[in-house]
Amino acid sequence: MTTIAPLDFAERYGPWALVLGASEGVGSAFVEALAAQGLNVVLVSRRQEALDQVAEKVRADYGVETRVIALDLSLANAMQCLCAALGNLEVGFVVNCAGGDTGNDHFLDRDLDADEAMLFRNCTLLMRVCHHFGAQMAARGRGGIVNMSSGAAVAGTPGLATYAGTKAFDLLFTEALWGELKPRGVDVICLMLADTDTPTLRRQMLLRGKLSSLEQAPKGATPAHVVAEEALRYLGKGPTRVVSRKLRIGSRVMGFLGRNRAVALMTVAANKIMGDNRQIVGSD
Repeated sequence: MTTIAPLDFAERYGPWALVLGASEGVGSAFVEALAAQGLNVVLVSRRQEALDQVAEKVRADYGVETRVIALDLSLANAMQCLCAALGNLEVGFVVNCAGGDTGNDHFLDRDLDADEAMLFRNCTLLMRVCHHFGAQMAARGRGGIVNMSSGAAVAGTPGLATYAGTKAFDLLFTEALWGELKPRGVDVICLMLADTDTPTLRRQMLLRGKLSSLEQAPKGATPAHVVAEEALRYLGKGPTRVVSRKLRIGSRVMGFLGRNRAVALMTVAANKIMGDNRQIVGSD
């Protein structure tokens, strides 16, 4: 009886990976992790110089090819621009990392245009990317897609209304996509992140007086490289991976509480941070 050897990583997910939000943090960690597996990488983000630095490093370290696309992913024509820049490259792996939120304000105090841009980037563009490249992967019978969600998707939290809503969409959309594409040979996974040690988080915590310098690692935050490593380790093993032991425990506790109590608890905690001490009680 003849046995067929399983495809190695590059054969299954190559030859090119596409990483959206690749300039720093989790995105750049994915660029390095995928390059280490032998994939060529297309790096996409707004900042050309930062992308060039990441691309140069992985070319030198791993000998792979790279392409850099400086693009604002919140633009209405971002998908068209992305496809035009990629040309006929065969993309077998996609990582949607773009879409953080640096604000922590009540919804009515936020800039609506900025929230709509985040909604487009985190949901509409992600859906378009998955549809376009997912169809190509399904036709080939192989490929991988990684989308990011957040602990913010567990329960509604003041100060994160739009962001949490987009991450809840990303979670449920990706879980459904996993069920649809797995039989067609495409591995899909959603990563639920808690606090992650990225330059963005460090800048936020420095501004809030929680860190003394940008060289200081936030206590309890997951290193960015661990996120990428967990994604590749759990890819193909299920639709969702919660990348934080604390978040895994917290999400289970929230489930036991019931939605109303969970949201009330998150509201009280968020209002303390935001300086709003009104008491809110919820019950199921």
